[in-house]
Amino acid sequence: MSIARISRNPHLILLHAPSVYDFREYPIMYGPIADGVPSTPIFEMYPIGFTSILEHLGRNGIEVRIINLAARMLESDNFDAEKLIRRLKPHAFGIDLHWLAHTQGSLEVAKICKRYHPEIPVIFGGLSATYFYKELIRYPTVDFIIRGDSAEEPLLQLMKAIVRGKHGSSFYDIPNLVWKDDSNNGEIRVNPLSHVPTALNNFSNNYLPIFKSVLKYRDLKSLLPFHGWSSHEWRDYPIMAVLTCRGCTHNCIFCGGSRDALSTYCNRKRPAFRDPELVAKDIIKITRYTKAPIFVIGDILQPGEEYAYTVLEELKKERFANHLVFELFDTVRNPEEYFACVADSVENFNFEISPDTHDESIRAAEGKRYTNSAIEENLKWALKSGCHKFDLFFMIGLPFQTRESVMATVDWCGSLMEKFGKRVVPYILPYSPFLDPGCIAYEHPEKFGYKILFKTFEEYRKAMLSPSWKYALNYETRWMSRDEIVNCTYQAGLKLNELKMKYGLIDRAAFNSTKERIKLAMTLTAEIDKINEIDDSSTRRRRLMQLKPKLDAMLDSVINEKRYMEWPAAEGNLRIFRLIKMAVAGIFAR
Repeated sequence: MSIARISRNPHLILLHAPSVYDFREYPIMYGPIADGVPSTPIFEMYPIGFTSILEHLGRNGIEVRIINLAARMLESDNFDAEKLIRRLKPHAFGIDLHWLAHTQGSLEVAKICKRYHPEIPVIFGGLSATYFYKELIRYPTVDFIIRGDSAEEPLLQLMKAIVRGKHGSSFYDIPNLVWKDDSNNGEIRVNPLSHVPTALNNFSNNYLPIFKSVLKYRDLKSLLPFHGWSSHEWRDYPIMAVLTCRGCTHNCIFCGGSRDALSTYCNRKRPAFRDPELVAKDIIKITRYTKAPIFVIGDILQPGEEYAYTVLEELKKERFANHLVFELFDTVRNPEEYFACVADSVENFNFEISPDTHDESIRAAEGKRYTNSAIEENLKWALKSGCHKFDLFFMIGLPFQTRESVMATVDWCGSLMEKFGKRVVPYILPYSPFLDPGCIAYEHPEKFGYKILFKTFEEYRKAMLSPSWKYALNYETRWMSRDEIVNCTYQAGLKLNELKMKYGLIDRAAFNSTKERIKLAMTLTAEIDKINEIDDSSTRRRRLMQLKPKLDAMLDSVINEKRYMEWPAAEGNLRIFRLIKMAVAGIFAR
């Protein structure tokens, strides 16, 4: 096979936009909105669904290429996204709008696609695109929307129709599709949201197609999942992920992926799980070409204990050194037995859970009914069984939660660190930038003491350009205003930072660095508030631009040091030569 054949134009190019396309130009105080995830507030980590789309469509004759514009733009100020898009010649562009934070960036990228390629269709998909499909399809830069949480098969059918040059009537039978009927003056058609898979066995967690794509298009940088892979970390610290389910059995009131939320706008009446044997097989497959930590997305106890124990029994059959990171959506009922089984099956493991608050009544009001004593029992047995690190996530902006309650939560974090030591790592974060549209609290705000400040898609697009994350928050509660939520976040961050140093989780340098960032964030927040009162827009813009260097300096994090969120990984762990051998064999076997 010739190099020319290998590097031919793909049928579909998936573009991942920055949250704000013009982030290099806009002076924005993003705040701690991404302090609990590996990516920056540009949210450069593309959805895991990109990889299953690449594999499923590729397996069925549709060539797909992923280009992470956000990561490329963060990596280098010299990277020209517009110039790259101008050179591309696919049959269609696909743009994800999974997280609502991408409302501005995704549409701006779509505009660029249409500016240089007006004849090439632009396809949107993702949970936010699904929720706001009625508004989104009316933008002139949007041609198609795939609704739902499982775009692979509808997108395959759409791409086959586009590649064959079919239009109009050929789109009527494609499930989940929203489209403009060019044969009828662009009338908007909404096909039934009927493709809702009840199992995930057809979509594997196979990263090999990604590495094949690197060789095929000779482009590693465009496939990097988030900022940081492109430096020394991409060999020493690539985080891998394995998806176990779509949907959820739980019904947390603030989650757009909860049981009721997905039932309402994605037509998913129950979760779809991947067979436990296949989950284990996916994990083992990844361990053969990397020693990286593997994040198991979704609590494997959700479908029941039998499912979880089957995964663990299958993993026990093959030894590996990778750290596996397991989620808990609820506390384990039999923690001594369960964590012992995990330890018997996996050499290195970590856990995380989101209790959100120390106050059991608040936790119950948001849909989580486990107790503090149950949390502590889980911590005790997990650590006793050899858990290397147990992360706990707490939130600000909950129903019934006051400033005093938040600070009491931080106190409880201190008591946990004192009791269990440095392997227990708490984080506290604001619920930001948005309360998820579709979640129970968003749809019934009065019932839970919320006031929703934005409703339309266009309001969210404009909100992402706000000079401070405070003005982008789409809610306040009966107990805390936006101002109070922001101030409380900084105060909680300062106090938790002190406790982490006291109990040895961070060193003096990290303590000082975090303290300085939080203090600077508080100062800048106050300055932006004053600037925002200036009537003249040009003066306001000029004053904000003067702050931009300081704002950009806090892009990575504000109240948490990201390096302390990392799970252990071996140096030089990506087995490059094995990957190249496997990827080349896969390409030439076609």
